[in-house]
Amino acid sequence: MICSVLILFANIFHSACTGVNERTFLAIKPDGVQRHLIGEIIRRFEKKGFKLVGMKLMQASEDLLKEHYIALCDRPFYSRLVEYMRSGPIVAMVWQGLDVVKTARAMIGETNPADSRPGTIRGDFCIEVSKNVIHGSDSIESAQREISLWFHTDKLTCWADSTEHWIYE
Repeated sequence: MICSVLILFANIFHSACTGVNERTFLAIKPDGVQRHLIGEIIRRFEKKGFKLVGMKLMQASEDLLKEHYIALCDRPFYSRLVEYMRSGPIVAMVWQGLDVVKTARAMIGETNPADSRPGTIRGDFCIEVSKNVIHGSDSIESAQREISLWFHTDKLTCWADSTEHWIYE
């Protein structure tokens, strides 16, 4: 019995640390922080079964934000977006789990809150595109790029979640 428990724990710890599950970058934007939605947003991802492996509350630099949103630099709203994201603290997070990028995007909702379904974060808490509470990586590749911009890999916490065997086969 003890041997079985130790093997189960070793397997859980191994999968937690080897990157078996994909990771995504999420950021609660300044409006989400100011509206005290941090706990509610984290609760939704925890209840889904995803694992938080990195989080920090920070005031992002202009350089970091320009690099983060580099794909939008030709858009007319780019400078307003960078200014808005610098207007207050951001909660930067890395979440891990099976299909976390795709599932997180579904949980977040559409960029335009008017197109977001009730039950999504933007569908429940947002009205305007320019104040849409949360950012989520839109692909595995962008998640990897964004995570490396916001976090040093050695600052992400590898930990064994004792409930993983109740979530994954």
